[in-house]
Amino acid sequence: MQGLSRRPAKLTGSVLALSVLAGMMPQAAADEVFDWNVAGFEATATGGQNPIVMSRTMAMLHLAVHDALNAIDRRYEPYLYEGRAEPAAAPPAAIAAAARDVLVGVIPAWGKPEQRAKAMTMVDNAFAAALAKVPDGVGKTAGITVGQKAAAAMLAARNTDGSSAPAQFVPGTGPAQWRPHPNPVPANPPIADPEFAVGNWPALLPQWGQVTPFMMATPWQFRLPGPPALTSAQYARDYEEVKKLGGKTSAARTAEQSEIARYWYEGSPQGWSRITRIVGAQHGLDRWDNARLLALVNAVIADGYIAGADTRYLYKFWRPVTAIRAADTDGNDATAADSTWETYLNTPPLPDYPSTHSVASGAASAVLARFFDGDDDVAFTMTSGPPFGGITRSFKSFSQASRENAESRIYAGIHFRSACTDGIKLGEQIGRRAFAQYLQRYRQ
Repeated sequence: MQGLSRRPAKLTGSVLALSVLAGMMPQAAADEVFDWNVAGFEATATGGQNPIVMSRTMAMLHLAVHDALNAIDRRYEPYLYEGRAEPAAAPPAAIAAAARDVLVGVIPAWGKPEQRAKAMTMVDNAFAAALAKVPDGVGKTAGITVGQKAAAAMLAARNTDGSSAPAQFVPGTGPAQWRPHPNPVPANPPIADPEFAVGNWPALLPQWGQVTPFMMATPWQFRLPGPPALTSAQYARDYEEVKKLGGKTSAARTAEQSEIARYWYEGSPQGWSRITRIVGAQHGLDRWDNARLLALVNAVIADGYIAGADTRYLYKFWRPVTAIRAADTDGNDATAADSTWETYLNTPPLPDYPSTHSVASGAASAVLARFFDGDDDVAFTMTSGPPFGGITRSFKSFSQASRENAESRIYAGIHFRSACTDGIKLGEQIGRRAFAQYLQRYRQ
């Protein structure tokens, strides 16, 4: 199996303890690739991109950064851009130019005008700050040039990828069919606009299942078999579990389970990129390996959202809050309706099956384990970001984190278990294929 150019040593005993502490402070070992990962997420969030759209933007950014670096020193196969940089090209300038140009090319397509303006200012400021650290001269100029070329190749390739296609979806009204659903009252997390706080939003990005994947062959390459039949025992078990553990006033959900629901509520692209930065810092990876790892992780997460949309808008399965309130229509004697039941956390306006949170976690964890020479047992500690920032949890492996991420959606009341377990399986298939086929070690 192809791994790192510098194989990381196993972390044991006191070394592991020190590494975990270092993982809590990734900025100490961060490089320009990390810096632009953080800046990219800040800009896309400010620009009004939701996690689905953000996943595409960040995959584009990191693949372009990977290609720019490998045009300077070809350690790994490029994704798109095959050119070669001037020998003196400065890597920090190449990274900054590639990231900046992708963001500037994508930000204008999403969000409100005032959001886009703020995001563009953030990107310009980050770019200026990054270039100020690079000495003027031929190296800086050559670095900027190759970064721009890598970004241009990426923007051209994604210009007609289907992400801007018109959204067309008609919600259902019958048993098992998805329809707009309410948020708990008050909304959790809070939503300032009272019009939006109640929920009942139209389906989000139903066209996303037709977006061209980054590393899958087609959006339906690993299409799932579908949710359990309404009259099945499996559906009844899934139903009873989420009804019991995911309700707003659940007495069965423990304090830790509530914490887990909040901890993982952040979007998958942000959370799993933060994990990647933490683990990359623990292992002392260089720019090229950080670029490759973040490119792979963000690309498979983006593909996870694409594959998830393909499956979820095929089956159009209802969310727990709809199912529990309308259980008297499902034909299953083992399910009892509760017309007043509310979720613990807000339910995103998408069909239930599969949980794309779970797809993303399965894909990212599969890549991370394979990147570190097939070692899943890499310990790390991470602190959550918004909307429930400041929660710190520790994990012994990538797969443990992936499973907890999936479980969180049940505790939040927003997914059935089958959507989560099948979602992880879908993601793992995406991650395994991507790692085996893309960004391989370069062999002359």
